[in-house]
Formats: sequence, C-alpha cells, structure tokens
Amino acid sequence: MKISEYSSLINDKLKHAISLNNVRYKGLFDAMTYSLNAGGKRIRPVLTLEFCRISGGEFNQAIPVACAVEMLHTYSLIHDDLPCMDNDDLRRGRPTNHIVFGECNALLAGDALLTESFYQIASSSLKDSVKNGCIRVLSEAAGLNGMCGGQYLDTNYSESFNENDIITINMLKTGALLKASCVLGVICAEGSESQIEAASLFGDNIGRAFQIRDDVLDVIGSREVLGKSVGSDNKEMKINYMTLYGEEYCIKLIEEYTSRAKDALLPCFSDTAFLFDLADSLITRNN
Repeated sequence: MKISEYSSLINDKLKHAISLNNVRYKGLFDAMTYSLNAGGKRIRPVLTLEFCRISGGEFNQAIPVACAVEMLHTYSLIHDDLPCMDNDDLRRGRPTNHIVFGECNALLAGDALLTESFYQIASSSLKDSVKNGCIRVLSEAAGLNGMCGGQYLDTNYSESFNENDIITINMLKTGALLKASCVLGVICAEGSESQIEAASLFGDNIGRAFQIRDDVLDVIGSREVLGKSVGSDNKEMKINYMTLYGEEYCIKLIEEYTSRAKDALLPCFSDTAFLFDLADSLITRNN
C-alpha cells in the first residue's frame, strides 16, 4: 500500500462512518462532516493501519480504530480553532468550523466527534480485549495526560515558560495522539509487548519531529500552501521551537528525531519501508 491508497481508503470509510439516517439533527451532522471530510494528510489513521499490518494483522481489521483516531483528531482541530483557543479562521484551506456553523455548533460538533470516536471502537467486530486496550490508549492520549492537558498548558501560557515547558506542551498536545496511533495498530493485530514499545518510541520521535516542522512552517510557510493561518505563536508572543533554536538547528533536530524513530522499529519489525518513507516525507513537508 502507498500513503495515497491508505488515505483514499480512510476518506471513503469516514464518509460512511457517520450516517445521516442515524442523526436526528441535520445541522449537527453537517457541522461534524464539514470538518471530518475536509481532507488532510490522514497521517494518524495511516499509522494505525500500517502498524497493524507490520505487526502481523490484516490492516482492514484496524479500520474502525483508524476512523476513530481521525474523528478524535478532527474534534481537536475544531476546538483548537475556536475563539477561546487559537481563534483561527482557516483550516485545511477552508473557513474553520465556527466561522461556518457558529461557535456553539462547532463546540457541539467537536464533542460529538470525540464521543463518536469511542463508539466506532466499541461497536466494531474486534475482540473485547482488543477494544478495551484501544479505548484505554486512545482515551489516555486525548485526556488529562494527553491532548487536553497539553491544550490547557498552551491556553494558560506564561512568559515564565521555559524549554522544558514547551516540550511538555508539544508532547501532550501533538505527540500523544501520534504515538497512540502507532500503538493502536499493534493492539489491533494483537502484537507483542516489544512491538508496542517499538511503536510507542517511533510515535514519540515522529511526534517531536512533526511539531518542530510545524513550528518551522509557521514562520517560513505560507497561508495558501499550509491551508491555515501562519505566525500565530509570534502574534501571541509565545515561545516555540523556532524561537528557541532557529531554523538551522530545528532542521537538525527534525532529522535526528526521524532517525531515532526509524531505529526504534528495527529490532521488532522487518517490513519497515513504508514507515521509513513516511518518516522521511515529514521532514520536508510544506503543509
């Protein structure tokens, strides 16, 4: 499989994951699907499918979990764009959810997608033990010690924050779900503990590289190419990796973390070509 094939599969499944026939309120459905079906790189669900495959499973068995991951990711983007958070007006090249549907409906759309993500797993045909493992990992990545914790720290930013604080924010806000996406694939395949640990290390390092690249693009990228606003940290006078290290050292760190991610896979997985290529593509991405 190529990333474009995985992405196409995910996009197709997401279009049918939430049915209007099961929704009493079309306005809420429209707000949910507006953001869910807006495209994007689909990196997180792709990681789930590929880790399931290389852990000895059939990637198709992980599709409900992959869809759950993207639903949860989309919820986080909707909420991240709200006026009380980053107050952005552009996401994936389109007006943000609250600009189109209003702040209250955007908030509810995010809430519904978050809840629906766990329903996708709970109602799948996976073994109960696998479902429980996936729900535990995904809820931890999303909650107090994951994305919500990172968002809390970010929205309560202080001028006294140092390098370690910025790293913590990014590990929780961005890295937690990327790492969980990898681990979830192994769980779906009922892989070994060593494979789970290797997937976790890969996801952790990819998450660090991904966030640093985001910070670089927030300075040197363009609104048209990124499909979202740029310079947000600078406007809010927040420290990020670019203000800490500068572009040259950031590029060096991205390459270093990407190398560490690849090395983490070698003891436990033999078929790593796809993930190596994906990791390399993230180094030079422009959106």
